[in-house]
Amino acid sequence: MYTFSNKLKTFSFILMILGALGVGYGFMTSHKSFEEVEHLLAEESHHGGGHGEEAAHDEASHGAHATVNTHDESQEETAHAEVDEHAKHIEHVQHQIANRPWSALYVAAFFFMMISLGVLAFYAIQIASQAGWSPVLFRVMEGMTAYLLPGALIVLAIAVASGTIGHYNIFIWMDPDVVAHDKLIQGKSGWLNIGWFTVRGLVFIAGWSLYRHFSRKFSIAQDTAEDKSNFKKSFRISAAFLVFFIYTESMMSWDWIMSVDPHWFSTLFGWYVFASMFVSGITVIALITIYLKSRNYLEFVNENHLHDVAKFMFAFSIFWTYLWFSQFMLIWYSNIPEEVTYFVTRFQDYKLPFLGMVVMNFVFPILMLMNADYKRIPWFVVMSGIVILFGHYIDIFNMIMPATVGDRWFIGIPEISSVLLFAGLFIFVVFTALTKAPLLVKGYPFRKESEEFHY
Repeated sequence: MYTFSNKLKTFSFILMILGALGVGYGFMTSHKSFEEVEHLLAEESHHGGGHGEEAAHDEASHGAHATVNTHDESQEETAHAEVDEHAKHIEHVQHQIANRPWSALYVAAFFFMMISLGVLAFYAIQIASQAGWSPVLFRVMEGMTAYLLPGALIVLAIAVASGTIGHYNIFIWMDPDVVAHDKLIQGKSGWLNIGWFTVRGLVFIAGWSLYRHFSRKFSIAQDTAEDKSNFKKSFRISAAFLVFFIYTESMMSWDWIMSVDPHWFSTLFGWYVFASMFVSGITVIALITIYLKSRNYLEFVNENHLHDVAKFMFAFSIFWTYLWFSQFMLIWYSNIPEEVTYFVTRFQDYKLPFLGMVVMNFVFPILMLMNADYKRIPWFVVMSGIVILFGHYIDIFNMIMPATVGDRWFIGIPEISSVLLFAGLFIFVVFTALTKAPLLVKGYPFRKESEEFHY
């Protein structure tokens, strides 16, 4: 039985406290006055950064208004229009700055939730396929999926709160004023409304959590059972869950991620998000397994198991790249205006993180994990895993931030603190769950095959 050490528990609490303080600081400093934002844009104009040219143009227009010929009505109307445009631009930037802590919190919350959801899907696949290599890792997977219920509820709560108490900081379709002047969003309002959005989210979470509850229940019951009835039940519900998961994961991706850009859509998007959550979940399985084995808790796990987990990390990094390239290439090639805006924004304002994540999620894994021998070296897998996880955090960052904060992005206190907060919560929930049952499934039919697995 695993014992949650006081040091690790203290570490998780420290992460949560530091994260909460940083998140609070981010919210407190995100509300800028009109004059502060105007001064900020003026400074950027002076230094040639950010909205420099636009701000300079706005200031020049504002100055022109001061000296306008009051006897020339057309010039006066033009000057008024330019002043109004200047004010709208200031308000827009003001709103983007206010969006940043909400978006940073949402990105981190979704990232850790998707790790748990990816592991749940991987766990179900192992049971439904009756895999013989992985049962020694089942309790690690079950511990990680314990985070799914609180993690998913937090994501949904942040999303809804941002549109009710947060002045529509993440999803613009939650703003009635925007919807009133946008025919395209009006056409989607039957699907994109807060009530139906919340109901769908609760249905997704309920389905995922029920499967996790019963699969865990059957797994523990099988330890002391004299027959294989619990194994058979687990097999049946895993097969059913995978069908439910395929549909709900796609709809979740549309709702919780893609709808931040309600004018844009991609038929590949559900698969793209799935690939990111799957490889991230498998990577964390590897990291936690290596940690527990280093503490002498998983003596039945050998280098062959580590090799197979690392092999999945490698394979799904390639799969993610395939989907990323397919989505990008098809949209670039067709060059349809309402589609290419998604990538134009990211190339203009997010070129470093947008292209950087391709290096971290594809180039780095393919160079580091292609060799079979390297997959058996724990520190090598840990190093590769950390880079992969950071790359997929940046992937989620790139999905959310361009639509919510525009070019006002930066990885600073709000972003780092949000990651620390949810990392601490994830560690606490997962390692607490690991203490609730033995780390080896005892009555599982393929247990002996898994213990003796050799590749």
